[in-house]
Amino acid sequence: MKTEGRNAVFELLKTDKNIEKIMLEKNPQGFLKSIFAEARKRGVRVQFVDRKVLDKQSEEGRHQGVIAYSTDFAYSSLDEIISSRKEKGGFVVLCDGIEDVHNLGAILRVAECAGADGVVIPSNNSASVTDAVIRISAGAANHIKVAKVNSLNRAVDELKKQNYWLYALEADGSNIYDADLTGNIAIVIGGEDSGVRRLTREKCDFTLSIPLKGKVNSLNASVALGIAVYEAVRKRI
Repeated sequence: MKTEGRNAVFELLKTDKNIEKIMLEKNPQGFLKSIFAEARKRGVRVQFVDRKVLDKQSEEGRHQGVIAYSTDFAYSSLDEIISSRKEKGGFVVLCDGIEDVHNLGAILRVAECAGADGVVIPSNNSASVTDAVIRISAGAANHIKVAKVNSLNRAVDELKKQNYWLYALEADGSNIYDADLTGNIAIVIGGEDSGVRRLTREKCDFTLSIPLKGKVNSLNASVALGIAVYEAVRKRI
């Protein structure tokens, strides 16, 4: 797997993932020097190359002077996410039809920053964790458990068996600021166009919405999730 960008590579170096090599721009300056120092500390092979070599290797031209090559992203299981729940209660995010890599990367970043135990994505009709997602997440994907499941609805059923309250984020739900959001909770965020699917929504215990005061009638999925998870953080302090 290829990881591009300074923050994403630096965060990757903090994990125990197997990094095969790092391609670094010759005569590194600033933060690139810190990346080189961290790579040496971990014993990771560093190859110094001209910027034009990085330009050719980069898929989106956003390497920022560094590209790391590691083994494929290691997904966790749903059981592993559940078993890592904290004393104040489990905190899980489920993605229902998040197909845009920018949204998934931002969601992983928000979930990790908010202290969620993990993120669950379905195998079908969903973006996967790619090098682009890792870069967009600013490396957060390397620090949060991500489970890829065959059926999101079965994951919902399993979480309910494990005494989680399931909350779907939708436009016509109850005001999120009136919700409890303590104990074991799982927040389901849907895709930009379709939202949370009907059957998944019916399986949830509650449907919540974020009050909108402007003329636009919806929020970006990752922005909506950010508001929701930090409302949960506030309630759980």
